[in-house]
Amino acid sequence: MTLTKADLIESIYNQVGFSRSTSARMVETVLEIVKNKLEDGEDVLISGFGKFSPRNKEQRRGRNPATGESLTLKERRIITFKCSSVLKKKINRD
Repeated sequence: MTLTKADLIESIYNQVGFSRSTSARMVETVLEIVKNKLEDGEDVLISGFGKFSPRNKEQRRGRNPATGESLTLKERRIITFKCSSVLKKKINRD
């Protein structure tokens, strides 16, 4: 199952009792804050859930798997996620 923004909005609406429009604004605001912090190169730590960290990947040599042709992959920025021990325990039902 995939968790969508609509699912988050509906959960807030059902569990907290805010209107759907308020719930939608809350979800959008939180996601915008997270995006902005990651864009600025900052880590985002959500206690009990995990940590999102931006990381730079250097330029490297690669290969097109379809043709076998060598190519150079540009440097880029990626986001890594490390889940918290609380989430790991919950997932593994320890």
